[in-house]
Amino acid sequence: MKLKICGMKYQDNITQVAALQPDYLGFIFYKKSSRFFDGIIPELPKSIKKVGVFVDASLKFILDKIETHQLDIIQLHGQETPEFCKELRILCHSELNEESIEIIKVFSTKDHFDFSALQPYENVCDYFLFDTKGELPGGNGYTFNWEILKNYPSTKPYFLSGGIGLNEVKRIKLFLKQPESKHCYAIDINSKFEIQPGLKNIEALEKLKEKTTQFN
Repeated sequence: MKLKICGMKYQDNITQVAALQPDYLGFIFYKKSSRFFDGIIPELPKSIKKVGVFVDASLKFILDKIETHQLDIIQLHGQETPEFCKELRILCHSELNEESIEIIKVFSTKDHFDFSALQPYENVCDYFLFDTKGELPGGNGYTFNWEILKNYPSTKPYFLSGGIGLNEVKRIKLFLKQPESKHCYAIDINSKFEIQPGLKNIEALEKLKEKTTQFN
């Protein structure tokens, strides 16, 4: 089970979090977010993949951020179409010569979800991510009903996100014993591990790492 820590903002804090060796660190390039990242990403261990999070951004804006920050993965958190995802992948290859850029497409839900919405994205992204539908495109601080994932029709690996904190560790353990967790690839955490938006609580993250080593 992989771990993604999203909403990184402050350089010293990024370095502290990176020392915990998560698999992914997420940087939000959406100006309306309180976790909007507009700095320089410090040198990270090669084992940590840098995820750029975008909400209905232009292709040019995304390509610029990939090049500036040497991003490994693009997370699309808006209303991006399958055609947009396909074009982004093509441009990454042709303009940046980036063959290994991966794409995560986010779908927000709460108690119900129409899984037919996934099908058009099957061949144009590498992962799905399920987050809680709320006022903001992420970082709302509460979980959605994981029961709906019993109807997950795909074999594509997905990230489980939305209000996951230390109190959800027992739920995650139970979830990982269920058939619907078969394609759950990573846990994505954010607001429940913060002192303030973008500033991660290192002590809480250390506790999570201790608790989640038994997931693997």
